[in-house]
Parts: sequence; C-alpha cells; structure tokens
Amino acid sequence: MKIAIIGLGYVGLPLCLQFAKSGVFVLGLDIDPIKVKKINAGQTYIKHVPNEAIQVEVDAGRLQASADFRGVKEVEAVIICVPTPLNKNREPDISYILATGEAIAPHLQKGTLVVLESTTYPGTTDEELKAALENGSNLKAGVDFHLAFSPEREDPGNPNSKVGTIPKIVGGLTDGCRKKAVALYSQAIEKIVPVSSCRAAEAAKLLENIFRSVNIALVNELKIVYGAMGIDIWEVIEAAKTKPFGFMPFYPGPGLGGHCIPIDPFYLTWKAREYGQNTRFIELAGEINTAMPSYVIQRTMEALNHRRKALKGSRILVIGLAYKANVDDMRESPAFHLMDLLQARGAEASYYDPYIPVIGPAREHKNWQGQKSVEWSEEVIGGFDATIICTAHAGVKYEQLARWSECIVDTRNAMKGMAVKAEQVWKA
Repeated sequence: MKIAIIGLGYVGLPLCLQFAKSGVFVLGLDIDPIKVKKINAGQTYIKHVPNEAIQVEVDAGRLQASADFRGVKEVEAVIICVPTPLNKNREPDISYILATGEAIAPHLQKGTLVVLESTTYPGTTDEELKAALENGSNLKAGVDFHLAFSPEREDPGNPNSKVGTIPKIVGGLTDGCRKKAVALYSQAIEKIVPVSSCRAAEAAKLLENIFRSVNIALVNELKIVYGAMGIDIWEVIEAAKTKPFGFMPFYPGPGLGGHCIPIDPFYLTWKAREYGQNTRFIELAGEINTAMPSYVIQRTMEALNHRRKALKGSRILVIGLAYKANVDDMRESPAFHLMDLLQARGAEASYYDPYIPVIGPAREHKNWQGQKSVEWSEEVIGGFDATIICTAHAGVKYEQLARWSECIVDTRNAMKGMAVKAEQVWKA
C-alpha cells in the first residue's frame, strides 16, 4: 500500500515512521523544503526522533519526502496532520486544513481515502474539509472518495509512549468511510476504536484535552489558595494520589503550553456559540490558566523585594523554554509569556534550555527569535538576580543551581530535596 502524510511535524513525522516500519510505503508531504531535504537525507529535526529511525525507512524505500502534492495521484490514502492554531482573537484558524484540502483536491482519485488528524471543532471534516475536497475535485465524498477523522494522540517526552500502541479513534463520513479508515490504521496501530461519525471523533479529542485543561486549572487555583494558607500544593497532591480510586493527580505550573491544551478547548467554545450554548466551565479554566504567568511574575517580585531588589533593572533567567520537560517543542510555551512580562516590567530576560540552543521561527513571539540559550556555568548562572524554573528538564543539574543562584522561583517543584538556604527557593 502507498499513502501520503501531509505535515511532517511532531505528529506527522512519527506517524510516517510507524506506517513505514509496518511495511507501508509513505510519501511525506510538506511545504517546508528544509524538512523534505532532511528526511530524504535520513536526518531528523525533532529531538525525540533519532536519525537512525528515519534513515532505516528511507534506505528501505518505504519513506520518501516531497513538496510536490501531485504525488497524491499515486496513493490510496492521504492523512492530513497540519497545524490548527488560534488567531489573534482566540478564534479557530483552520486555514491550514482548508489550504491542504484545496491543494490535494485536483489530484484526488476515485476510491482514495482522506483522513484528517488535526484537532478541530466538530463539523470541520464533514463540512469545511469536505467542501474543499469536493469543489476542487468534482468528486463526491462518501461516493467517489472516502473521508474520515482520526485524532492524533502524541505524548512527546514520554519514553513509554509509542505511536503503534496508542489506541486510535476513527470516525467516518459514512459506514464505508469508517471501515476504509479502520483498515488503513489497522496496518500500523494495534488497537482501533471506531465511533459513529467524524463529529464524534472530533468531539472525543476535544474532551480529552478539555479534561486536562480544567483539572490543571483546578490545581493552579488551589496552588494559590493553599499557598496563602501556608500549605504546599505539591505535598497535598502527593498525599491525595495515594487514594487508589476516584482520584487522578494533575500538577500546577506557570501556565499551559503545547499544541493542544492551551488551544483546543477554545475550538469548542467558539463552535458552541453557533448553537447558542455557553461553555462557562471551559472559559473559567482558560482564565485561570492564562493568568498563571502573571502570578509567577508577582512571586518573582516578592522574592526580589525580600532581597531589597526591584524587578525593574534585574537580570532574570528562565530555565526551560520548551512547553514540556525533555522535549524541544516550544509551541505555546508559557516561558515566552514570562519573558514578555519580564521585559514589559523593565527586567532583562534570558533563558537556558539544553533542548533549544537557539529560538527558531515561531508564529508568535517573533521578538525572541534568534536569542540563544545562556551557558550553564557558575559564572553565568550566578550572575542573574533571580532564576525562574519554568520547565523541569531532567538533564538540568538542580543541585548546581542551588549552589549558584541566590534566588530561585520554582514553578515545578524541581528543587524538592535539594540542599538550599532559608528563603532561597520560592514556590510559584
């Protein structure tokens, strides 16, 4: 079988490799010529994807990358894994999905299966994408070609998470579309979970991420409340999670990051208004999580004031630019919001991240592009007035940080168990 996967990022590239090692020929399509060139040379651009994994499939003739969408004519299935960000008004931006649909439509053949994996609001697949494909191909979805939605499920940074073992939800425009999609994914994924429609599959993905967003908001709020009472939220969570039923631990932080949790809940909020429905619970969680960077800055000001220093004019180091520990993905990272707030208040902001030596191109926070991670040394780290731990990478030597930095604002409980002086570490 020969398939095309469009969008060779954090979702698309691992999916390419999973299908390829399962014996399927994969044509990886992307508009970024750098990604295309690297894949064909057996090179990676994602930290947790090794060069060898790509090289093996390229050498075996099972993986090829291209920027030429005419290759869609030669495949039996097309999987779309493109970004779905929010625009500046916090509204869904499905322009990448629609542009992809319009690009492949002229090359779509009868009998081809098209699957959308990008997270979006219910109705995107069977309304907007369907229209883009039909208008550009003169083919009818569910009759001439098959259409389905199967949400991506990636857990980067988790060594126990493998694409092939994560259950795959699949919903089709028709029963025939669903069966075709189930047959496709069954070649590479161990467990398939069929649902009644594309909309049910789209809604399931939103539920997964809204669940996390709401529960993270809860512990973020409790962190502030318990902090005012002199209670450590981290100790409380550790105690509560000993309950073997009815409780699932979530952990506070400096804000939400990544391509899913900060964005996906607002897709449903926006779509719900079309039906005259309010999503107050989701919106409240969004307000709490969005406010966390400001809370961290407030705690940093308190820590500096305790040392008779002002935030304005201080040199502040943010440790961890990636949105999640042990990955190189900086999308929607709260570290950018922290650095923006520090800069706006007259502080000099720098960062250290062993996974991101230089800040590359991004849709937002372009003002930080090109800035380099500082050197990890006593002279450099000790020269900052305060350090904010934003992302707790396992490779950071926190015992050295305890010796080198006089003022540490810890948002991740990374300094737990370290030998520190009184009032050297401030929880935030």
